[in-house]
Amino acid sequence: MTDTTPIQPESARGEDILDAVLIGGGIMSATLGALLSTIAPDWSIALFERLGEPAAESSHPWHNAGTGHAGLCELNYMPDPADGTRAARIAEQFALSRRFWSALAHRDALDPATFLTPAPHITVVFGERDIAYLRERYATLRTLPAFAGLEYTEDRAVIAQWAPLLVRGRADDEAMAATRHTAGTDIDFGALTRSLLATMTEAGNAVRLHREITGLRRGRDGLWTVRGRDLDSGRRFTVRTRFVFVGAGGYALRLLQRAGLPEVRGYGVFPLGAQFLRTSDPAVVAEHRAKVYSQADLGAPPMSVPHLDRREVDGEAALLFGPFATFSTRLLRYGKLTDLFTTLRPHNVVPLAAVGVRNPGLLRYLVGQLIASPRRKFAQLQRFYPTADPAGWELVQAGQRAQLVKPDRRRGGVLEFGTELVTGADGTVAGLLGASPGASIAPSIMRDLLERCFPERRYEWAPLLAELLPAGDLPLGA
Repeated sequence: MTDTTPIQPESARGEDILDAVLIGGGIMSATLGALLSTIAPDWSIALFERLGEPAAESSHPWHNAGTGHAGLCELNYMPDPADGTRAARIAEQFALSRRFWSALAHRDALDPATFLTPAPHITVVFGERDIAYLRERYATLRTLPAFAGLEYTEDRAVIAQWAPLLVRGRADDEAMAATRHTAGTDIDFGALTRSLLATMTEAGNAVRLHREITGLRRGRDGLWTVRGRDLDSGRRFTVRTRFVFVGAGGYALRLLQRAGLPEVRGYGVFPLGAQFLRTSDPAVVAEHRAKVYSQADLGAPPMSVPHLDRREVDGEAALLFGPFATFSTRLLRYGKLTDLFTTLRPHNVVPLAAVGVRNPGLLRYLVGQLIASPRRKFAQLQRFYPTADPAGWELVQAGQRAQLVKPDRRRGGVLEFGTELVTGADGTVAGLLGASPGASIAPSIMRDLLERCFPERRYEWAPLLAELLPAGDLPLGA
């Protein structure tokens, strides 16, 4: 996508005041932009992205595993096998995403075939303890409508039919079990982002690239002044707007801090990157048509659960295995080494320090990952795929995540591994912090944003929202 919208930097349609400014060119801002462009066609909206193309950070298809997170296979969403509450909530949120994309497809605004590929979601575990856990998890989930299609087996021959690479070359006496749901998906969030942004620009709104937003300030008149820099010309610019959404990934907290938002007082970020092993060997890729998740190592963060994924990107099929944790003080893949330090404030030093003191297992895990040799990393792949050949795989860098640290009166600070929507008390500013499963449930997050930031528009927008974000408990394959 090129920056060709025929507008001035100060306005989306020539007005002095915009109705909404969206910061960041990833899946979150794109989802909100497409939604607002549809339900409020008379609004003037501008999106600003610092890089030369949208979806170049965490939304880039090779910077994530592309899992349509629906709670089908991710064990970190259900640490207690008897409690399926969070998995069920994520399943319904992802079902809402599917309904939103379907509604846009009916309007000829999206073509799901360009970004969504069916891929069964499988969970595999080894050893009697984890098998007992998976068996109980299955018994809990199978009673819920969203998981009605979930299958369970301890039969290696069945697992070999589901995912032959998991079984080939494995010791005959190794106990294993698996679940499978055939309605799983692989999603190219980059292609989806670009399609959603096209919905914005076709409605006459603006997508401005190479524009770095440097500050936000709310005036006495209630309007926000957004300051930025054109990275092509070096020229500084300002826009005025009634509403601001900060969907800038790892840079979101810094911008919300600069805006003086009291709701993020005490918040900090802990940056974590990731690497994956990748192969495009046609013979290997042809034998694996699923996304397979397992248990995380003891002490590892929940988002580090190992998985072997088939990916479909621009007609290219590949397998990814990981993630392997990396660390950098950058808060975006294409950020600066000084990024983390720009978020430090007197009020968030204690929460950050408390997280370090109270999470020695996480620190040990991170150090272990950082010093792990290529041979050790490949041995983790062979735990999934025993006959994997190192010659056919390469280590690739994925996206950078800024995990949220929140103040806590009792513990000083807590490290969050989900996604949090932060809104100002007056509803004129909002931002998104954290990571997984954010991209998969973006429409649900934006529905919450509309309810919290625009309650006065509820009845005006209700008919279109009922079409775009319909309620319901449809199964994931619907």
